[in-house]
Amino acid sequence: MNVTVPAASAAIAPAVNAWFRANARDLPWRRDGFGAWGILVSEFMLQQTPVARVVPRLEEWLSRWPTPAALAAEPASAAVRAWATLGYPRRALWLHKAATEIVNRHGGVVPGDVDALLALTGIGDYTARAVAAFAYGHRHPVVDTNTRRVIARAVGGQAEPAPPARRDLAAMDALLPDDPSEAACFNAGIMELGAIVCTARSPFCDGCPVRELCAWRAQGYPAYEGRRRPVQKKYEGSVRQVRGVILAALRSAEQPVTDAAIAALWPEPSLRETALAGLIADGLAVRRGPGTYSLPQ
Repeated sequence: MNVTVPAASAAIAPAVNAWFRANARDLPWRRDGFGAWGILVSEFMLQQTPVARVVPRLEEWLSRWPTPAALAAEPASAAVRAWATLGYPRRALWLHKAATEIVNRHGGVVPGDVDALLALTGIGDYTARAVAAFAYGHRHPVVDTNTRRVIARAVGGQAEPAPPARRDLAAMDALLPDDPSEAACFNAGIMELGAIVCTARSPFCDGCPVRELCAWRAQGYPAYEGRRRPVQKKYEGSVRQVRGVILAALRSAEQPVTDAAIAALWPEPSLRETALAGLIADGLAVRRGPGTYSLPQ
């Protein structure tokens, strides 16, 4: 798919890269020598989770499991317990399974090929390209929410991006430098720009390195009138909250947890039963006997 961008957009990557090299936060996965396995783990953890919560958990994981083989050698329950309160705990199961697949299919070495990465459990377009670009230096467009927002504003003149679509990769590829090292820098830089400057609610336009190139700014910051993603239901009193309460009990228990113990965790039977059924369906809880449950082994 060919994407035509304004002539000014050719200047976006050099401006972002210069800004990023001067202002990038010191994060573990950006340091020299941080390997492909560490980058893969960090990308799993960073999905819908703030950086501040990920960094300490990532360091704990890599200290305990410095290679895919080390994680694959332990039961899935160990991964779920170590995931603790990061949220979306299915990612822990997926990462454990991906580690096993890396050992069985790739001799314990995280592959650098996008198709090989996509074939691993829990890895989609973003994570596959992030690992290929950041760990192996390959030229691929890497697109997350922050990237999409910067492109929507700077190139499209929109206050926010439309819901995710395949066209996002083409839009990023059109801006990506040809040089692989510059491309990797731009992938990281545009994400950083969206995370700390071109934020969703309070963009700091005066400190933006592409403010003179930004179509949204040039048009007077028009409000967004396109399609929006559905608003997520509130967490308090939701099935998601009850799932978390039950899973926390399973993580902390040394013996299988009984129906009676689970009943004491939440007063509303329908929410409790739906949450438990969902945990079982997702493989995060396993029936061990009549009315008893535990983490997967």
